[in-house]
Amino acid sequence: MVVAHLGAISFSSSCILSSVCCPRLRHFTIDKNKPLIVAAMSDDPIREWILSEGKATQIRGISPIGGGCINRATRYDTDAGSFFVKTNRSIGPSMFEGEALGLNAMYETGSIRVPKPYKVGSLPTGGSYIIMEFIEFGASRSNQSALGRKLAEMHKAAKSEKGFGFHVENTIGSTPQINTWTSDWIEFYAEHRLGYQLKLAREQYGDSTIYERGQRLAKNLGPLFKNVVIEPCLLHGDLWSGNITYDKNGEPVILDPACYYGHNEAEFGMSWCAGFGGDFYEAYFQVMPEQPGFEQRRDLYMLYHYLNHYNLFGSGYRSSSLSIIDDYLRMLNV
Repeated sequence: MVVAHLGAISFSSSCILSSVCCPRLRHFTIDKNKPLIVAAMSDDPIREWILSEGKATQIRGISPIGGGCINRATRYDTDAGSFFVKTNRSIGPSMFEGEALGLNAMYETGSIRVPKPYKVGSLPTGGSYIIMEFIEFGASRSNQSALGRKLAEMHKAAKSEKGFGFHVENTIGSTPQINTWTSDWIEFYAEHRLGYQLKLAREQYGDSTIYERGQRLAKNLGPLFKNVVIEPCLLHGDLWSGNITYDKNGEPVILDPACYYGHNEAEFGMSWCAGFGGDFYEAYFQVMPEQPGFEQRRDLYMLYHYLNHYNLFGSGYRSSSLSIIDDYLRMLNV
């Protein structure tokens, strides 16, 4: 959800209401086999970090930015520049650790601009925070060619030797996103993307219809990937219009990731809520060429996000999810 200066700032999920549709951690050394080390406790760890490692000697102003249904967003203005801070009073630092790892991974590609994460920590009264670079945004949101090109450059630059997944579990909106390393993409997508959401739908709503049909689809995805080369590319993972903006120089900036390494086409799963146009795809495919069957797979990648919206927001997204499943069952004759 959100909406103010930093695009969508929260971790919820509806085109209208959230951030699904709803930085150098100072020398941010990441041992990807271990959890991110979080800040030590103090009465005000955010202020403490800004006035020490943040190199500021004075905080000149603190102002709220927009609002989210899960996280609170705040701008800290100091004599060393501005910082962007998100806090959550009820969730521990693991959610922000996942965000910081994703932001840092994207930042290190040197391709598309993202806010650089600086610090993740626990709040003394409970909850957690993340401090990151504050990016001043411009007014233009029309440079679709630059967005497509730079996104493709990120996908091309960052590949994983571990396969498909990510170093930690993270969230898509407020839904857990399972990122267990898997060598086969079809298996990963069937189990950890579609399968997980289908199980949630059955558990939350007792929806055996969508579960059974969806599982039938998940077990028969192979023909949709005939003659396709699939590499584990670094994905933003939640790329809708609220998580895309432009800086003062008109360069695209992407925010609030749900990163993992996956098939590059999965990045377009939120395209129904992102406004990607012809210029975007033309520029993207100049860097990452379109593969056979791309159009046939588009709805498959949207299905994950429709299911997530169904699980987060209820029955309004059920019919779209079920329609996509039924169309593929007919197409694949299973």
